[in-house]
Amino acid sequence: MKRVCEVLGVARSNVAEKLTRPADWRDGRSARQTDDAGLVEEIRNAVAHLPSYGYRRVWGVLRREREHRSAPPVNAKRVYRVMRVYGLLLQRRVTPPRPQRRHEGKVAVAKTNQRWCSDGFEFRCDNGEPLRVTFALDCCDREAMSWAATTGGHSGDVVRDVMLAAVENRFGNALKTPTEIEWLTDNGSGYTADKTKAFASAIGLKPLTTPICSPQSNGMAESFVKTMKRDYVAFMPKPDAETAVRNLAIAFEHYNEQHPHSALNYRSPREFRRAMALST
Repeated sequence: MKRVCEVLGVARSNVAEKLTRPADWRDGRSARQTDDAGLVEEIRNAVAHLPSYGYRRVWGVLRREREHRSAPPVNAKRVYRVMRVYGLLLQRRVTPPRPQRRHEGKVAVAKTNQRWCSDGFEFRCDNGEPLRVTFALDCCDREAMSWAATTGGHSGDVVRDVMLAAVENRFGNALKTPTEIEWLTDNGSGYTADKTKAFASAIGLKPLTTPICSPQSNGMAESFVKTMKRDYVAFMPKPDAETAVRNLAIAFEHYNEQHPHSALNYRSPREFRRAMALST
């Protein structure tokens, strides 16, 4: 048997075990029956308005809901199995080739209010109106602290409004942060204007810009743009700019309060902040 197993490339112990099994042997894993009807209904309710959520984010949503009603948790692997069996998984996308130039720096930080990042994105409403959104994120808890939308450009005035709103969000009506906070952005004119940099310093922010032609250096903001476009903008009604702005407010609130984030152990930004506050 040893020589045969070596030629076939299989373990001898496994072959010996199979030879000694009784005729009525069944794999306990496949023989075990589970009632998934209730879980299927929970998953369908979770993805009804979130069609772009994969199984891990669905698992994060189910975990939160079960914690609120003191129900036992469900395993992420079981969620994957049920979604696969019932055809609820997202279709796999072909991974594009990664760029040759790599960014080895780390944008994320270990504490809140240590580094903030900012960027913008735009989309068109159904009537053709463009809407440009500027936002600010905390690089630890990923909360979108402030944002502004306009049919104009990403101007310095908009950037400064977002800066001040972020400070007010974290520190109330204070006009300056208690300690200096890094402000990471790209090299857009709204960010690099002398007036914007002077304003940032006046309210306790330290402007930092990424290398030119290196969006990876502000990867957290780029990832947030992808999330907003994929999970919110793609599905929300946007017949005109006024309606889109109202729905954006709902989207930002949902992201902060409900959206499970992989880097936060599939907690939402505010869930993560509350947990951090309890642990200190």
